[in-house]
Amino acid sequence: MSSIMTNTAALTALQSLNATSKSLQETQARISTGYRVSQASDNAAYWSIATTMRSDNQAMSTVSDALGLGASKVDTAYTGMNSSIDTLNQIKTKLVASYGQTDADKEKTQTEIAALQKQLKSYADGATFSGTNMLSVSTASGTAADVKIVSAFNRDASGASSISTIDVNVESIKLYDSGAAPTAKGILDANRLGSTGAAVTTAAVNPTAGAASAAGDTYSVATLKVYDSATGKGFSDSQIADQMKVVDAALKDMTNAATTLGAAKSSVDLQKTFTSNLMDSIDRGVGQLVDADMNKESTRLQALQVQQQLGVQALSIANSSTQSIMSLFR
Repeated sequence: MSSIMTNTAALTALQSLNATSKSLQETQARISTGYRVSQASDNAAYWSIATTMRSDNQAMSTVSDALGLGASKVDTAYTGMNSSIDTLNQIKTKLVASYGQTDADKEKTQTEIAALQKQLKSYADGATFSGTNMLSVSTASGTAADVKIVSAFNRDASGASSISTIDVNVESIKLYDSGAAPTAKGILDANRLGSTGAAVTTAAVNPTAGAASAAGDTYSVATLKVYDSATGKGFSDSQIADQMKVVDAALKDMTNAATTLGAAKSSVDLQKTFTSNLMDSIDRGVGQLVDADMNKESTRLQALQVQQQLGVQALSIANSSTQSIMSLFR
């Protein structure tokens, strides 16, 4: 049936042309943005997942920066600790040299030891990075606070997020503690028993220069001396032997502290590598969800452009078909 009121062929051609135009717009949008899912209306589930993962990746980028900062803090403390160990070994050699010396020679050796003790304090005070110093602290009471390095941003299956840290126990590695009432002083300024070298928290028992060593005598690496300028006497050989025990014990503690810092440095470096790889993995995962396949989209674009041209031609033919009805009235 021919009708001038309803052109079925034209309506069908128009619907097909509209569908082709819509697909063409979608393809052009994907090519121009590079995304198959660029907004929630494209695919709500994929868009939501991608948005959350991009947000988490930004947080991980901050974590990577924090790890870099933490690595610098640990490396600074590690450098200061190694320099301090070298200097304390020099003090140990001075103590060995002073064994059996005359008081006049011990006075000269004491000048060298005092300079080395000053250098130790300088190393500890100078091991500061971004306001953090793990070697020279000031604890008002209790124990020195741990240094926390942000190491990871986590999200569990329920969607809850959390932060992980690498903690450095400052209490076990501090060399000096100038606080009013810390639970324990640092490795170098703590009072140590001359008989064993063990650190004590009790009041110091200062030995008398030139006397025989006593069981309760205490020494501190920061203040020990082989010559007492106040009395003009050198310390006895037995007292110097006690001081060597104290220095040996302090060296052992400093070696353990350097090990702690080295382990922390290794952990930070490993976490930095892991975080970088994890960020790359997330980028790849998000890309697989929302990125457009440009090869596929370019081929589809050409096909749709041909379909659009054919649709226009079909619509033109359908519209011209009504013109044949006019010949019936001639």
